[in-house]
Amino acid sequence: MPTPWKKLLRLVCVFSLLASGLTGCARSHTYVLVHGAFSDSTAWGRVTPLLEKEGHKVVTLDLPAHGKDTTPAEQASLQGYTDRVLQTIDAQQEPVILVGHSMGGTVISQVAEQRPDKVSKLVYLAAFLLPNGKSLMDLSQQDTEARLGPYLVPSEDGKTLTLKPGALEAAFCQDCSVEDAQMLNAALPPPEPVAPVSTPVTVTEANWGRVPRFYIETTKDLAIGPAQQKRLYTELPVKRVFTLESGHMPLITHPEELARHLLSL
Repeated sequence: MPTPWKKLLRLVCVFSLLASGLTGCARSHTYVLVHGAFSDSTAWGRVTPLLEKEGHKVVTLDLPAHGKDTTPAEQASLQGYTDRVLQTIDAQQEPVILVGHSMGGTVISQVAEQRPDKVSKLVYLAAFLLPNGKSLMDLSQQDTEARLGPYLVPSEDGKTLTLKPGALEAAFCQDCSVEDAQMLNAALPPPEPVAPVSTPVTVTEANWGRVPRFYIETTKDLAIGPAQQKRLYTELPVKRVFTLESGHMPLITHPEELARHLLSL
């Protein structure tokens, strides 16, 4: 049973919240945000301060061969991506809320499989929520709404992909402002590794399956079609589905609304 002092503290906290709306009594969380393909940690630049403003810790990172990481794209792997995130969450003092955008969904699934006790919640943001034994490439080939395919250019050895001009405006962020589209185009990373997206995920109910998962769907998405997203979270049910009326980059176009969903977890 709680001690009288603990009961008193709890009552003070409740009355403070009711009287002033302050969030100081609320428990803070650690959010680890994982970017998607053709992106890096800077994609979270508008969301991070909104979470931090509410007293939470936010950690972002560059996956191998992205952003400031110097790993050659040809050497990147799904396990390498996973190891980078594992290093990040192992450095935290408490289990984290792990958020994966787009391709990042495959990574957070692998992380939860290998370290379920370090992840309190999994959040798939317009992301690939894959069953055991399937790869991102397997599922993307079934997406009849996506418009990204024609803009992908494989290298001669088939180990990397680049984007044709106009891909961001046509598929990734058709609802971006002109200024934001220019910013994203200027920040495009080197060629995207193929191995991580063609490698099947390995997940089990005993590990990954026991971590509560949530999905944030994007109803105007042209990179991962809305129907595809719905199939993913229907076939692998989640605790709750949130909806954003946005394209594939709500991190850029709807940061406040996205942050509200993350803060509600």
